Amino acid sequence: VLRALDHSHHSLESMSSNTGFRGKTVIITGASRGIGKAIGLRLAKDGANIVIAAKTTTPHPKLPGTIYTAAEEMEKAGGKALACVVDVRDEVSIQKCVNDTVAKFGGIDILINNASAISLTDTEKTDMKRYDLMHSINTRGTYLFTKLCLPHLIESARRGRNPHVLMNSPPLVMEPRHFAGHVAYTMAKVGMSMCVLGMAEDFKEYGIAVNAIWPLTVIWTAATDLFHPDNNGRGCRKVDIMSDAAYGMLSKPGGSYTGNFEIDETFLRKEGVTDFDKYAFYPGDSFMPDFMIDTTKYETFNSSKL
Repeated sequence: VLRALDHSHHSLESMSSNTGFRGKTVIITGASRGIGKAIGLRLAKDGANIVIAAKTTTPHPKLPGTIYTAAEEMEKAGGKALACVVDVRDEVSIQKCVNDTVAKFGGIDILINNASAISLTDTEKTDMKRYDLMHSINTRGTYLFTKLCLPHLIESARRGRNPHVLMNSPPLVMEPRHFAGHVAYTMAKVGMSMCVLGMAEDFKEYGIAVNAIWPLTVIWTAATDLFHPDNNGRGCRKVDIMSDAAYGMLSKPGGSYTGNFEIDETFLRKEGVTDFDKYAFYPGDSFMPDFMIDTTKYETFNSSKL
């Protein structure tokens, strides 16, 4: 056990020391709070330039954080920041963000497509306005943002800066049970994953990595709190597991590491991490699986202490 723990320690240290995120420019959609913000803070600690591309300019009554407060936090963590008011449904809005980023930081090295809209309603109860919102933000927004960043990612590759595109989207598991009950939402998230599948192949010639990251368990954020107001994080993990996994993925050489659909815990285990209690709000809890997760395949759900 000691050797395993020691290995875990060294592997995280080496992940930290070999990356070179200092001065790298990272655009993160939906980074004013939650997972997007956590990934930004993890990279900002290394001295990265973080662009918060989101639409929250004034505090939401139930969700804390704006693009400006997030930018302040990135700078306190050790990075540089740019707050961009972006609606990922709007091409002009995205292009302005891309132009402002390049004007301020000189290029774009990493794009994290994290922004999403969610409505867990069945077909009968999903009105088309809600359907269109999810598809225009999740699938179309991801496609469009990546497309508009592509010339700058190609330039980043030419300069040997290891460009990456990372989607917060699920593995491509085509099983009815994963779609039933919320067909519109699942379609829109799987659309993001299809971008990974195709773009990884499309961008190989440039050496641009395109990968997906997805949580094994429900991650507790202010948004989760809206869905489960009385839960207080029971059965959930902290955002840190996603930011640690994303950090490790973005550290990989993009020329050889592309087209992967990683689950946060599985990826970190491959990197030598053994202590997962630190990610739990309540160590020993039975965890709630996230969408598109087959619980029979993961020890985390089958060896719970409760």
